[in-house]
Amino acid sequence: MIKRYDIDNKLRGETLVRKGLMKKHAGAFQLKIIPDLNVVKIGGHGIIEYGREVVLPLMAEIGELSKKHKMLIVTGGGARVRHIMDVGIDLGMPTGVLAELAGKISEQNAIIVSLLLTKWGGTRIKTADLLELPTMLTLGMLPVTHGTPPYGLYEHPPETGLIPPHRTDTGAFLMAEVLGARSCILVKDVDGLYAEDPRLNPNARLIEDITVEELISMDMEDMVMERKLLYLLRDAANIREIRIVNGHQRGNIEKAINGEKVGTIIRA
Repeated sequence: MIKRYDIDNKLRGETLVRKGLMKKHAGAFQLKIIPDLNVVKIGGHGIIEYGREVVLPLMAEIGELSKKHKMLIVTGGGARVRHIMDVGIDLGMPTGVLAELAGKISEQNAIIVSLLLTKWGGTRIKTADLLELPTMLTLGMLPVTHGTPPYGLYEHPPETGLIPPHRTDTGAFLMAEVLGARSCILVKDVDGLYAEDPRLNPNARLIEDITVEELISMDMEDMVMERKLLYLLRDAANIREIRIVNGHQRGNIEKAINGEKVGTIIRA
């Protein structure tokens, strides 16, 4: 019998998929790298594409808030993502290629937002720079990055269709989770999560507070956030809630950071 050369450790001989092993590490200590960080995701579709009348006041608001709170600004893609996906799907591009293409668009928005925030120390960073954030924040920088997770060609297949399931909402959440942030705030162009599309039904009910399981059980046709985020939040160790707020109304982001009643809270 040929002897295996191995290294003595607590996981020696494990397949790393054994259920008992997973349960053993449930609740294990995890370092919170920046526990006072607020991750604020700015939607391309809901914010940036409204132009200067919406974007410039919001940038000033975020800039002033960054003087009092540690913040990481994350950008979405918007209409150009929808366009490139439409073209890609029509040409038969696989999901991984669609994810790779979409990431380029949200990166463009990160460049724009970081430049608009230069007065307050706005600095564009890439996903590989996340572990440099403690130093950057100490130096007074306001980091800005794009939200598309760096799966690229390795993007997970969706349950149905071709649209990449991990987009900029999930990317912002995953950054908040790995950094052990205090909050993850999604800034949209609506007052929060509605039971129906408020543009189609003006009387749609605003959901102010709900759990992941309750929301999953509703099996909604559409949502203002990515559906994949619900399952990530359910399994997360550090981030136990997310907030959705309207970025077209001044003061909402600060209210969310301070834990005041605003928008929608989705709890694990």
